[in-house]
Amino acid sequence: MIFRDRRDAGEKLAELLKELKDEPCVVIAIPRGGVEVGYHVAWRLGCPLDVTVPRKIGAPLEPELAVGAVAEDGTIYVEESVARVVGVDDKWIKSEAERVLREINRRIDLYRGGQPLPSLGENIAILVDDGIATGATIIASARFIRKLKPRKVVIAAPVAPPEVVGKLRGEADSVVVVDTPSPFYAIGQFYQDFSQLSDADVLRLLKGSRRLINVS
Repeated sequence: MIFRDRRDAGEKLAELLKELKDEPCVVIAIPRGGVEVGYHVAWRLGCPLDVTVPRKIGAPLEPELAVGAVAEDGTIYVEESVARVVGVDDKWIKSEAERVLREINRRIDLYRGGQPLPSLGENIAILVDDGIATGATIIASARFIRKLKPRKVVIAAPVAPPEVVGKLRGEADSVVVVDTPSPFYAIGQFYQDFSQLSDADVLRLLKGSRRLINVS
């Protein structure tokens, strides 16, 4: 399946989540691209949209290769097999996580005014990205979101490799993915328009979602 853009992807994902429309839910999106997908999911479900900000921990000589990821509260997820292959230890990973957290905090200041995510109480937390490749960032985020004590955690994305979906099932109460193609090389190959979003785009979508909720 090829999505026209993130709106198309969000609408198709929302269709698979429509049974949650009458449940108390919060869509928590991963910036930047996940916020546009999450906006359309939240609009269709009639629920609030918020963000969480994880970051990948890249390998020393191959920064695009994920050794793991860190969530905004410092929760670290490590791809153990990758860490062994590239020869990094826990000390190196912790040092990189601390460095990455500085960028995470900058984005939290920008997107949420530095405020923490609220306790999720009886809400179902729907964790959304525009696609999942290795699963590192969304796993770190899911482990963080669990600490906010939602009723359930749902991981949702338009596209992900089938082997990663299997790995995610141990991190959430349910995993909802529109398409699980193989082979899978990059998220962008499944979008006609995969234009990158700016921080201003993220802020506009968050503001627009709040306005829709207030109107309804």
